[in-house]
Amino acid sequence: MSLPNIGPGWLFCPADRPERFEKAAAAADVVILDLEDGVAAKDREAARHALIETRLDPARTVVRINPSATPDHQLDLDALARTDYTVVMLAKTESPRQIRDLAPRDVVVLIETPLGALEVGELARMENAIAVMWGAEDLFAVTGGTANRWPDGSYRDVAKHVRSQSLLAAKAYGKMALDSVYLNIKDLDGLRAESDDAVAVGFDAKVAIHPSQVAVIRAAYAPTDEQVDWARRVLDTAHNQRGVFQYEGIMVDAPVLRRAERIVALAPHPGS
Repeated sequence: MSLPNIGPGWLFCPADRPERFEKAAAAADVVILDLEDGVAAKDREAARHALIETRLDPARTVVRINPSATPDHQLDLDALARTDYTVVMLAKTESPRQIRDLAPRDVVVLIETPLGALEVGELARMENAIAVMWGAEDLFAVTGGTANRWPDGSYRDVAKHVRSQSLLAAKAYGKMALDSVYLNIKDLDGLRAESDDAVAVGFDAKVAIHPSQVAVIRAAYAPTDEQVDWARRVLDTAHNQRGVFQYEGIMVDAPVLRRAERIVALAPHPGS
């Protein structure tokens, strides 16, 4: 998977619904074919068959497999061996060994348990870990919590903590950081606000559960014309400066230049 060329709109698709595979691939930057929670236990064998028989582009496809300690895990790997897919998302990742055992496959580390949250730094540093994602629903199910969000839709402190730790671990070890799903499909305003925050703090992508969410996520990651113009002018000015300088009343140093570079990198390019 060529990480620098991947866009910010990732989309889950149940692996037992092969009729949706192509539509998902057309809508999203990356499709996550789900063999775990998106598929009822009784339908997982059919999902594995569909994974083998209905192929997508391996460069833009991730397969979420069941946790390492479950009987479905090895069955998922057996099915994967009959495909060209090389990137897996490991549900409920908790130990470095679980990631290492999946080599040479690349792994998206999924933080969904208290142990995974506590170990996220060690998980992110594994050589074949390429990204870190976190999930609030399973996390709160394990903690015995009843609601991971406040009535206004914002996350409670525990969820915020795990979100922040996942982001920091990913960035500390040069891996992609994926923000969690937004379950209220009809609340596109809430999704946009959460996506805006994901962009602001440095998540590389946000994962969707419905095709209608992908456009909102992509729009959040696309900087405004004003932001792009500012960033390009700052970078142009920097070529003729020595060290720190002032620009339009702002002190510009290395972190500001990195922010400007990030904005330009997110901007649509001609022909893209």
